[in-house]
Amino acid sequence: MAVIGRLHPLIVHFPIALVMVAAFSEVVATVTDDRRYRAVAAINLRAGSAFAVVAAFAGWRLGLAPGIEATPLLEWHRWMGVAAALLTAGAALASVRPERHSSRSLTLYRIALFGAASLVAVAGHSGGLLVWGADFLRL
Repeated sequence: MAVIGRLHPLIVHFPIALVMVAAFSEVVATVTDDRRYRAVAAINLRAGSAFAVVAAFAGWRLGLAPGIEATPLLEWHRWMGVAAALLTAGAALASVRPERHSSRSLTLYRIALFGAASLVAVAGHSGGLLVWGADFLRL
């Protein structure tokens, strides 16, 4: 089981990219009213949600590994990662044909998608802080 924890840094980038592409595609679908972009968003979101769950599990395993210091930032990152994975999965469930349902379900889908993308960004940022530190960009 320790191996999956060590794979977290490799696994996590894929769902981040998929969820961000899904959010961008949904914006394009909304602006252009082109359903093909909504399909792209849904496909990326569903794949991203599956990988997000795996990444969150791997991250928890890595955080429990010997030699990893349990800091407040690590706890923040853990729970943001779990929240991001859960909201991404919820958005993926809401993506099941939102255009055939009411405008209310489409709105719920969009809120879940953009909320998930926001949580993914925050969790990813805190993960970067854990690895690289807050002063990474300073010269």
